[in-house]
Amino acid sequence: MEMKKRISLELRNKSPAEVVELLVDNCRSGDGEVEGLTDEYTELEILSMVNVGLSSLSKLPSLPKLRKLDVSDNTIAGGLDTLAEKCPNLTYLNLSGNKIKDLSSIEVLQNVKNLKSLDLYSCEITLLDDYRDGVFELLPQLTFLDGYDQEDNEVPDSEADSDEDDEAGPPGDEDEDEDEEDEEEGSEGDEGEVGLSYLMKEGIQDEEDDGDYVEEDEEDEEEEEDGDEDGAGDRGEKRKRDAEDEGDDDDDE
Repeated sequence: MEMKKRISLELRNKSPAEVVELLVDNCRSGDGEVEGLTDEYTELEILSMVNVGLSSLSKLPSLPKLRKLDVSDNTIAGGLDTLAEKCPNLTYLNLSGNKIKDLSSIEVLQNVKNLKSLDLYSCEITLLDDYRDGVFELLPQLTFLDGYDQEDNEVPDSEADSDEDDEAGPPGDEDEDEDEEDEEEGSEGDEGEVGLSYLMKEGIQDEEDDGDYVEEDEEDEEEEEDGDEDGAGDRGEKRKRDAEDEGDDDDDE
């Protein structure tokens, strides 16, 4: 897709003056120049044109609020002198994967006074002896080169991320809150489980007790029946003996 058409689509029914961030990666520049961008993008702060076939930034319009520019994986060899004039507030520039071969190609970046971070990964310049020391000496305003400062400390999170962290509170508070919530949920779960177990045990005990009562009642009934049978047998024996005695008496007479 052509860069002009891609930029037009990225507007998404907004006016250029309303656009703060614009990403047009992997589209195609017809002549190696920036196309479709105009001075109307007065509020643009972040611009990404990765792998679009750029060989020059000479036609980059004036972008007074631009802070971050990513033009990695293009064929830019120089012509960076326009950045100081057109992007005075630029703080981050990614030139990785371009045709930057020596220090003279980036010397003009001395005039980009607010530039704090520069990436030159996969450029031939990184093969130079004392590459890092040379760049930091050439561009004293730089804090980070390829993600690290002069002391080899890694670049921290962006200011935006830092602001979000500040709003969220000191580090660790969120974890502590989550731990407290987990403990409360765990306690509630334990209580519920204990209560349920208790009720189940009570129910089982009641059933066992009822079973005992039933068994005792059945035993009592069986004993009574046995007693009745024994009693009836005894009474029958007694009556038989009495009848025999009476018969004996009659014979004597």
